Amino acid sequence: MTKRLVIAEKPSVGVSIAAVLGVKDRKDGYIEGRDYIVSWGFGHLCELANADSYDEKYAKWSYNDLPIVPANWKYKIPRDKYSQFATLKHLMNRPDVSNVINACDAGREGELIFRNIYQMTGCKKPIYRLWISSMEDNAIAKGFRELKDGKEYDNLFAAARCREWADWLVGINATRLFSVLYHRTLNVGRVVSPTLALLVQREADIMAFKPEPFYTAELDFGGFTAASEKFKKKSEATSAIPKDKDAAIAESVTSKEKTEKAPALYDLTTLQRDANRQHGYTAQQTLDYVQSLYEKKLCTYPRTDSRYLTDDMADGVNAIVSCSVGICDVSAPAVVLSRQICNSKKVTDHHAIIPTMVAGETDIKTLPAGEREILMMIAKQVLRAVSESYRYRETVAVITCNGNTYTAKGKTVLETGWKAYNDKEQTDKVLPELADGDELQVASSEIKEGTTKPPSHYTEDSLLSAMEVAGAKEMPDDAERKGLGTPATRAGIIEKLIATGFVERKKAKKTVSLIPAQTGISLITVLPEQLQSPLLTAEWEHKLKMVENGELDADAFMAEISLMVNELVKTYSVIKGAEVLFPSGRDVIGKCPRCGGDVTESKKGFFCERNDCRFGLWRDNKFLTGKKINLTKKMVATLLKSGRIPVKGIFSEKTGKSYDATLVMTDDGAKTLYSLDFGKK
Repeated sequence: MTKRLVIAEKPSVGVSIAAVLGVKDRKDGYIEGRDYIVSWGFGHLCELANADSYDEKYAKWSYNDLPIVPANWKYKIPRDKYSQFATLKHLMNRPDVSNVINACDAGREGELIFRNIYQMTGCKKPIYRLWISSMEDNAIAKGFRELKDGKEYDNLFAAARCREWADWLVGINATRLFSVLYHRTLNVGRVVSPTLALLVQREADIMAFKPEPFYTAELDFGGFTAASEKFKKKSEATSAIPKDKDAAIAESVTSKEKTEKAPALYDLTTLQRDANRQHGYTAQQTLDYVQSLYEKKLCTYPRTDSRYLTDDMADGVNAIVSCSVGICDVSAPAVVLSRQICNSKKVTDHHAIIPTMVAGETDIKTLPAGEREILMMIAKQVLRAVSESYRYRETVAVITCNGNTYTAKGKTVLETGWKAYNDKEQTDKVLPELADGDELQVASSEIKEGTTKPPSHYTEDSLLSAMEVAGAKEMPDDAERKGLGTPATRAGIIEKLIATGFVERKKAKKTVSLIPAQTGISLITVLPEQLQSPLLTAEWEHKLKMVENGELDADAFMAEISLMVNELVKTYSVIKGAEVLFPSGRDVIGKCPRCGGDVTESKKGFFCERNDCRFGLWRDNKFLTGKKINLTKKMVATLLKSGRIPVKGIFSEKTGKSYDATLVMTDDGAKTLYSLDFGKK
């Protein structure tokens, strides 16, 4: 009797799938039943190999070795994941396994995770694809009834592999190129770098901004106020203040009814932005919370860039609304506009994020605070999205007095609509009944002073928004993804910038801003426009979508990337005066005997600051520690200058006594050796 092998992306998902399939016999690394075997990876079980796996010489960073472009790509299994890989290899090659079902996340990365495992194990058995947007039992069961032929997703895999290989090529070569040329470890990437450039440009705009004062004259009419235009000089505002006998006339009073349509449902980026603004969550925190909710079957697939449901889901909207009402403990909309959130043309791989029916039956008070907040946000967005528009009447009164014009605005809410589900209540700012030509009595007047404000620092909310639209103007109208990264990767990009020290989170009052560090600013200063422009990655995403759709050959895409990397290495020149851009902040002890670079002190010893140079004097050198010689800054400075220094009280391991000698250091360009000279000191 043959069985089908199901491979999920992680253990928790595998366990959920096994429960639906009735697979119960738990083994080491898998669960087995009569018809199915369910196993799993741990995310990316197979990873691209390091550069030195292609040639040992690549272990040392050298300009002369660039570019590094593998002819045949190699993969590795991380040591801590090898046991599970071995389990999967065994299962895939079991004689009783007839075919393999890819149950990894239904997207580009999920396809890549599975196919890399499949190829690394040497499996040749037929592939079927489970493609679901919810971890609910009924969704899983339906997905298994509607399994797809794995060949339908070959182009998706090709696009995913192109992205993986291209990122490796640009990351490895650009990082080594700029690190070697500028003698610092400078991480460069096709998405990370233009994102950093956005932050650096914003800081430059803030630094260049010169605040200017302005003044307005404000009139109080005993129930409402009207303000003049902004004046650059206080004297101009003063002259606008009416005299005691000056009459104020309502020259024109206009009222317009305005409408704000309900917002769409959440995609991941919009959810991350709102969560940052409302709760201060980082993009990564929000992703972690919503991923956990998904695995607990409380919301649908989170890594989506769609804000709509498919047309065939319209009949189920009322149930989704009822579920959302229960989660938020609020009243249902008077009218549920189902078709408002259904548009198959605006749905890509996955529909918008919505609560599941399981969520409606769950006591959300038992959830961790972060997950609870995110689930309530998702549910409230459903209620907003199906509600009627917010309608209000805006009244504008233009008033003349003392030869100057003043403006007063009022707003009256006509229909709260979707804003009934906002935490902040809508308030009216009502103007009294006014008609053209009405004479008004000025109760008081004053001059108000203000200052023009610089652009705001980026927050994660505003940066995510900027990343989403970066490069959009330069891209063709039919490009499906125009921004930096994808909803699934943007949080990781921000975290990488912070982890590498290029960006810092700084809190002022309740706002956490993202501020580029000096090294980040310096990196953008020396990077060519090509690597810091959002256009490069926007073009990539467009072409990767073409590969996914079968409109562009994967080899042609990779040839473009290889050519770009070659040209970058051949044509880039070091910026003059760049040595001042990357100061280490450490005291220079002396010059490196190998390359002439600066030698500075670190915790483990004294090392050349040039990234491509391996010279170092280690504190734990066996020759030194055995003789109880402790290197000091002064000693190292002398050794670097003359190669020798007298040392007193050297310990003899043979006799246990101490003696004096001259410590001699020699370096042949590859190794540093010590010896003792017992001649004249």
